[in-house]
Amino acid sequence: MPRIIGVDIPKEKRIDVSLRYLYGIGETTSAELLKEAGIDAAKRAKDLTEEEISRITAVIQKTYRVEGDLRREISQNIKRLMDIGSYRGFRHKKSLPVRGQRTKTNARTRKGPRKNVGIIRVAEAPKKAAAPAPKK
Repeated sequence: MPRIIGVDIPKEKRIDVSLRYLYGIGETTSAELLKEAGIDAAKRAKDLTEEEISRITAVIQKTYRVEGDLRREISQNIKRLMDIGSYRGFRHKKSLPVRGQRTKTNARTRKGPRKNVGIIRVAEAPKKAAAPAPKK
């Protein structure tokens, strides 16, 4: 199983698809990366030589931010938004949708399962026998 930047990529898939297992690399980026490295996109990951793997790694490190660096940058950006008290930061803090989506009926993925809101009834204490009415 080829290892690129600390991530094992699937060996049976084409290299253009396998590279997408790296965080921060998608379809377009994968195609650009392989073109720059001079590797055929139809080649299977298991058929890559050590020299080709090192070329891919060199191009990634030179050009793109991936995996740990990208994750760290994104989390720092979100933390900065929360620290300065922006609207987007506030939405992140409250675990609500950040990009203007409605929340009255949707947003279950972000908000989590519904919390039932209802009346809580306390068990009534047993009634005492009524005292006899005073005589006149």
